[in-house]
Amino acid sequence: MKPTLNTLKRLSFALQGIIILILATATIVEKLYGTEYAQSNIYTAWWMVSLWGLSALTAMAYAVATKLYRRFVVFALHASLVLILVGAFVTHTTARHGYVTLREECASDHFVLNEGGDEPLPFSLKLTSFEQINHRGSKAAMDYVATFSIAHDGDIIEGRVSMNNIYRYRGYRLYMSHVDTDGVTLAVAYDAWGIGVTYSAYVALFLSIIAFMVSRATHLRELLRHPALKRGALVILFTVVGLRASAADMPRTISTEAAEAMGRMAVYHNDRICPMQTFAIEFTTKLYGKPSYRGLTAEQVVAGWYFYYDDWSHEPMIKIKEGVRSVIGVDDKYASLRDFQTPLRGNKLTEALTSTNRKLRGDAVDANDKLELIYHLANGELFRIFPVVDDEGQFAWYAPGDVPLANVEYDEWLFINQSLNFVGESVARRDHERVEELFAKIARYQRTKAGNIMPAEARFEAEITYNSTNYNRPIAMASITIGFICLILFMFTKGHWRRYVGWMLMLWLVALFAYLSYRIALRWYITGYVPLSNGFETMQFMAWGTLLLSLLLSRKVTMIPAFGALISGAAMMVAMMGEASPRITQLMPVLHSPLLSLHVVVIMLSYALLAFIMLNSLVALIRYRDAEQCEYHTVISRIMLYPAIFLLIIGIFIGAVWANISWGRYWGWDPKEVWALITMLVYALPLHSRSLSLFRRPLIFNIYMVVAFLSVLITYFGVNLFLGGMHSYA
Repeated sequence: MKPTLNTLKRLSFALQGIIILILATATIVEKLYGTEYAQSNIYTAWWMVSLWGLSALTAMAYAVATKLYRRFVVFALHASLVLILVGAFVTHTTARHGYVTLREECASDHFVLNEGGDEPLPFSLKLTSFEQINHRGSKAAMDYVATFSIAHDGDIIEGRVSMNNIYRYRGYRLYMSHVDTDGVTLAVAYDAWGIGVTYSAYVALFLSIIAFMVSRATHLRELLRHPALKRGALVILFTVVGLRASAADMPRTISTEAAEAMGRMAVYHNDRICPMQTFAIEFTTKLYGKPSYRGLTAEQVVAGWYFYYDDWSHEPMIKIKEGVRSVIGVDDKYASLRDFQTPLRGNKLTEALTSTNRKLRGDAVDANDKLELIYHLANGELFRIFPVVDDEGQFAWYAPGDVPLANVEYDEWLFINQSLNFVGESVARRDHERVEELFAKIARYQRTKAGNIMPAEARFEAEITYNSTNYNRPIAMASITIGFICLILFMFTKGHWRRYVGWMLMLWLVALFAYLSYRIALRWYITGYVPLSNGFETMQFMAWGTLLLSLLLSRKVTMIPAFGALISGAAMMVAMMGEASPRITQLMPVLHSPLLSLHVVVIMLSYALLAFIMLNSLVALIRYRDAEQCEYHTVISRIMLYPAIFLLIIGIFIGAVWANISWGRYWGWDPKEVWALITMLVYALPLHSRSLSLFRRPLIFNIYMVVAFLSVLITYFGVNLFLGGMHSYA
């Protein structure tokens, strides 16, 4: 190889490595010194822009020097990535971003630039109306809509902006940014050239990826024809699980049938109308860490605290952290309400709540929040179960005793205020059938009074079914056990019986896939949106996507079913780190976009494939002395790397388009965005094994693929736990 060519190669890949290190460091700098500091001194600094430009120039020079253009598809893929950088540079140097605040009937003909100062608009804006659209039967915002007039050259034009719906006029794009009581703030973006270049680059990239996947003249096709793929054995598995027992001296509560009737009542909770069962599960999980207590359902727990407060105040069901135990004199991780009370009914946490020890204060605040929750429940404040038309002519949900007499007839007011008292009397008499009847009567009242704003009965029943079919934890543990045993058996045993165990494994994967499909479909139907808006939902989808890939690839890649059981189980366990089944909430207005779902789906499928690669390369390292098996696993990892990196690239740029539509910018240098980019760059290096001979060595390649998975873990978990940012909810 000529000296110049060698120099270009070393410089090109060295610059990529330097950029990876700088980006990783920048996320830490942002955490320590703030977003504005990191933006101005690193991400958008002249030297960083120059570094990106130099990297693009050397990469293209090296591509030309090696005559990469003879493999047109590969060359086009690299050229489209460079074109994306060109579009980013054009936007960086020519675009202007800012905001304009509009008040009703007050015209504005300038906007404030993000970097400071004002800039005139070639037209004037005047807000004519503003509306907050709520979710049905709720006061939680579903969307914000602003209507305004545009005065330009004597013409008056009406414009309209809402979340994810921008307004374009004369090259300017207006986005909903912020709302307050008397007006709105619109984001303003003017990018005459950058959008065209960038979108053209995205289209070119997408077409190049498709062409690469179907082309016969690529390294991927060489790998698919590799002789190692004609060898290999089938994967196996078996599994097991265990459970727990019971206890005596149960606290008093209502019967199971009465509790079920109670769970079917509606309650206004968490800014939406949901079954009382949902509220009860969240209450019990908040207190105890699990959705049931000593074999009692969540509804029985709530009824117990409300109707038998004194009995339940002695129950050790309040989960506490270590710092609180010494304060209240309890050695166990569970305490009773009485454990928190002084002899004079004071609160033992009073001093800890103002302690200078941050950990102790945090533990005390967590415990005190649980105490407050109990008190609010015991007072009936959380039972917002009665729909009444408020002073504004809209339905509001009240707890007993809170309904203004002026808003309802006296008989209705009496029914609302006395209903739970009647229930309490029947509970005291142990007349469980009467309790069940009264709860059913309240449920009928709710449906009659607020029928037009209540969720459809089918959706209500779906949520009850969803709550009642939550077996995520034991299933996840079983799947991890299955995957682990399968790997051990596959690597260290031989025999024809493995074929039959392999069929058992496939049956398990099919059953688990059906279970997760059912759970995701139910949650989708209940919420009305694709459930991909938080950490629990995205990890559950990753488990689902992992199983789908396992079933599709099981005939081609023999180890995939075992990996699928292990990864899907691990993903389900990670999803439950906070709660077994986190609350269903109304979707934030800005997240009402089909691009969100597509963005998350593609990214999570990529992560699932990267997890497969990590495990497969780990097996290759364990079996390194068996040259044939090591070669087989190495080829599999190389093949899977192509769709994994392509899905990641597509997912990142779908997110960029969504960001441009929603916020007027493609890229905000948010920590999760940055680490997704780092992950893409890290995994792109082994694809260049023709140039980087190091990656042609199986040992180095497999070690790299195992270590590289750390970038995925940091992207998804590290950012959430340590770096924060606007993406930290996912």
